[in-house]
Amino acid sequence: MKNLFRLAAIALFLSLVAACHKEPGTGPVEVKWDRDTCVRCSMALSDKRYAAQVRGGPKHQAYKFDDFGCVMFWLKDKSWANDPATEIWVMDMRSNKWIEARKAFYLPNKMTPMAYGLGAVALPEPGSMNYEDARKQVLAKGK
Repeated sequence: MKNLFRLAAIALFLSLVAACHKEPGTGPVEVKWDRDTCVRCSMALSDKRYAAQVRGGPKHQAYKFDDFGCVMFWLKDKSWANDPATEIWVMDMRSNKWIEARKAFYLPNKMTPMAYGLGAVALPEPGSMNYEDARKQVLAKGK
């Protein structure tokens, strides 16, 4: 009985230590719609169709955005922006599911929260552009 108690205590201790020392996650995190705010413009994340997230930096932490354009301008000054470990996620405006931004396609002329005008989709559609072209279009627009 003593050994069983000792083993249970050790297992509990190890699980508590492991819980306190979590490795950084991957992928997008949960968004609290209408409460979480964009790290660049401070607007509430309300329109799911145009939300985005970045996971990166020294702590591989998650950052939330209300518009793909905010991501592009915010990342512009980050030394780790092009690090392969940096994850960029956008909401597929058709399915409301997170997709990898670098693999997504972007449709112009959308009414987005910060008026950058691009909505992401998982598969190419007529008039859509790839990530790099979308990034260049946003940065050329300025703001």
